[in-house]
Formats: sequence, C-alpha cells, structure tokens
Amino acid sequence: MTAKEKTDPKKTARVAGILWFITLFTIAITALTRSPLIESGDAVATANNIMASKSQFGIGFLSDLIHQVIFIFYVLVLYKLLKPVSKNQAVLMVILALLGIPIAMLNQLNQFAALPLLSSAEYLTAFDADQWSALVKLFLDLYETGINIAKIFWGLWLLPFGYLVFKSGYIPRILGVLLIIAGFGYVIDVVTFFLFPDFPSIALFTWWGELLIALWLLIKGVDVEQWNKRALESA
Repeated sequence: MTAKEKTDPKKTARVAGILWFITLFTIAITALTRSPLIESGDAVATANNIMASKSQFGIGFLSDLIHQVIFIFYVLVLYKLLKPVSKNQAVLMVILALLGIPIAMLNQLNQFAALPLLSSAEYLTAFDADQWSALVKLFLDLYETGINIAKIFWGLWLLPFGYLVFKSGYIPRILGVLLIIAGFGYVIDVVTFFLFPDFPSIALFTWWGELLIALWLLIKGVDVEQWNKRALESA
C-alpha cells in the first residue's frame, strides 16, 4: 500500500460514527416536526394540521432528504473501513444500501403532494373539504407504503454489513451479530406490514445494533493493528 493509499482506520471509523449520528439527528427532526401533524384515523384533522403548519411540514420533508444524502456518505465510509475483510461483500453492502435511497427519496413525493394539494386554490375549489382531506390521507398512506418498500433494502444491507463486522477481527463480533438481527428485523417488518398490518414493528426492538456499532466506531474506533494486517492481506 502506497503512502497515498494509506488509510487512518481510527479516523475513518470516527467519521462513520459521526455521519451515522448526523443521520439520526435528521431522522429525529423529521419525526418531531411531522408526527404531531398526523392524526391517525382523522383525515380532516391531519389536513387542517398541515395547512396550519406548512413550514413545519416542509422542515420534516427537507430533513428527510438530507438524511438520505448523508446516508450515502456513511455507507461509502463504511466501505472504506470494511473493504479489507472482503471487497465483494463490501461492494454488496454498498449496492444494497444505495438501492433503498432512490426509493425513499422518490417516495417523498407522496408526502410532499399534500402541500400543493392544500395550498393551491385550484385544488381546494375542485374538491370539497372531505374529498381533499381524504386525498391528503391517501398520499400519506402511500408514503408509509413506500417507506416499507424501502425497508427491504434497509434490512438487506445490514446482512453483509454484519457479516463484515463479524469477520473483521478489528471490531467486536457481537456487533456483527446485532447488525444481522437488525437486518432481519426490518425484513420481518416489511412482511408483516403487507400481510399482518396490525402486527407491531419488530425493528423497534432490533435496531439497537445500528446504534451500538455507531457508538463503538465513534468512541473506540477499530483495532488498528488488526485492520492494518487485514489491509496488507487484501492488498
């Protein structure tokens, strides 16, 4: 490995940890700004909330887009960190992670459609209150369905990610196991969403592996000696 190609694995690990927590921050902003506006089972109240808080709804929309963009860089940094374990598995991890991003970003159109529908005089006069409220609910329901389609890849990318961590030798194996469990949690959620809509989310209880790996990378980094050994073997 030449000096130009040399990587500082601890710095790379900490950058990955920072990027993950930035994405978590943007997710929190989205939840805090959007969730209070959605009244489950009450389309009229939801429409009225969005009309009264258009800026708040827009902030949630923008934050969601930022989250997707930052996530791209997070995955690419992870690729750099885990490539020495298996380049093929690292490439698979990146492909699966990035496949979910265009789905999630295009799905934002379903959410954003509520704003012009409630802001345009042309739309408002074309329907009565119950009709445009029902349309808003339809778009938001489509958004939730789109999220669950994207969840397929949110889960699948964690499987090679977990495998790479487990086999690395420079990150604790238990974190790899937890990532794989988290991946299956998302996939199970997709199945239950379409087949058993009232079934509670499994991912709410299994996503901790994603948090713990980010904390580990940010605080502890990696075993530099083992990373260098792996890098030399794969060179």
